[in-house]
Amino acid sequence: MLQYSQCKIDYRKDTKEELLRKVAKELRIREHDIKDLCIEKKSVDARKKPEIYYNYTVSFSCENEVQVLKKNRNNKNLKKYVPEPDLIKELQAGNMMKGPKSVVVVGAGPAGLLCGYLLAKCGQKPLILERGGSLWERVEKVDKFWKCGELDSETNVSFGEGGAGTFSDGKLNTGVKDKTGKKQFVLNTFVEHGAPEEIRYLSKPHIGTDRLRQVLVSMRESIVEMGGNYEFHTKVTGLLYEDKEGKRHVTGVRITTKDGEGKEIPCDAVVLAIGHSARDTFEMLRDQGVDMEQKPFAVGVRVEHWQKKINESQYGVDDKRLPAADYKLTGKTKDGRGVYSFCMCPGGYVVNASSEPGMTVVNGMSDFARDSEMANSAIIVTVDSKDFGEEDVLAGVEFQRELEKCAFEAGQGKIPAQRLGDFIKGVPTTDWDGKEICTKGKIVMANVKKILPSYISNGIMDGMEQFGKKIRGFDDADTWILGTETRTSSPVRILRDESFESTNIAGVYPCGEGAGYAGGIMSAAMDGLRVAIAIVSERKENYEK
Repeated sequence: MLQYSQCKIDYRKDTKEELLRKVAKELRIREHDIKDLCIEKKSVDARKKPEIYYNYTVSFSCENEVQVLKKNRNNKNLKKYVPEPDLIKELQAGNMMKGPKSVVVVGAGPAGLLCGYLLAKCGQKPLILERGGSLWERVEKVDKFWKCGELDSETNVSFGEGGAGTFSDGKLNTGVKDKTGKKQFVLNTFVEHGAPEEIRYLSKPHIGTDRLRQVLVSMRESIVEMGGNYEFHTKVTGLLYEDKEGKRHVTGVRITTKDGEGKEIPCDAVVLAIGHSARDTFEMLRDQGVDMEQKPFAVGVRVEHWQKKINESQYGVDDKRLPAADYKLTGKTKDGRGVYSFCMCPGGYVVNASSEPGMTVVNGMSDFARDSEMANSAIIVTVDSKDFGEEDVLAGVEFQRELEKCAFEAGQGKIPAQRLGDFIKGVPTTDWDGKEICTKGKIVMANVKKILPSYISNGIMDGMEQFGKKIRGFDDADTWILGTETRTSSPVRILRDESFESTNIAGVYPCGEGAGYAGGIMSAAMDGLRVAIAIVSERKENYEK
């Protein structure tokens, strides 16, 4: 097979027939000679707006491929096709598909889900423990919270099947470089369980909150069919271990069930895929002496614009035939901090993502169609130990909590909102007509600026001014500010060594975003795969001994 890249198609003529015609024309071969044309990559090229193109990389077979390569030897975009590595085949080739079957995975978010799935594929029987509820129970409770303000502190936007990613945009793009097949394994697994085929090749794939739900349930069913198991409403309250040759080795976990019953579950491996909001679990790990350290993160607000405005700025045109435009913005504050956009949700909603009573935090989400009229993203400013104290490893958690308490008080449990012009002046907005803002959860006009430390609010204003020079109208006075966004990433890192194990408790595997090793669905899922492979490799060696 052959691969051809940099094949550009006018977005208004974007059909498989046009793509076939273009490939044939560019390579000077007949259309009917091209077989098995497959899209490998697809991205939007808006560098010459309003002339917008889709840029394709395709693979195909044809007669006399050697001759075609020779005829086009000066075309650097044509080469022999090399398929992505097959992760499962490589594991099979390494004879790492069997071993002991006593692995507990703590957390059913992207990291825990993919870790458990690969373990099951490799012949393990993982037990996945999730403190929150199953998918549809979770959806019902979150909807109730958004409508009535009734928060379940164990089943909410952060806790439950799928983790925080369940109520998000479902973005699957990542800056992580991967030549091992892990990224493709994640995408293929999602497609096999109901995700749209296009995520295999889009440069910025996303599933959307609505489509992600069926994927999560289907993957859980597959894990159970392969011999794994799930236990919902099951909170891990401690690690069990014993001393061997001067080092602690995990022997199990202590749990509390929905009924409040305490139990112990023996195992010889524990994966800590706990998510960035498991603050009480961080406290338990600290108290048990697990090696952890503070980690820088970022806090700020959500900003919301008309999606039409973003489309016109990014594309030079607002055309429904193009996907809702996104953006990624970075800058520096006057005092040298980083300020940047994060988790941009085209055609999405700002959501109340609270998980603790008396605290308010926001996040963003989109459905697969990205068809709300508003675009939103976090605009956040970096913070580190000099801002929240250098002694307690969980000082960053308390810093987050203080901001969330202030946000709750300012909005009385609702999402505080303010126009940018009023944010700059430091006064509440008074001209809101009850329309225009797209949220999940009730909102109230408040002085969002007053919630934040001055170096954060000043940094946001610095950033908005800079970003307004990159996207027309980004810093208009009527731009909506909603607050606050505090959980962009974990404020701690649970230390692990090159074998992915905790540096001071053997058999414990910190994993994913909560442990400080990922920043989004895809990177967390890939980290889950790394940990699963480490466990299988480790157990294979023990098994053979």
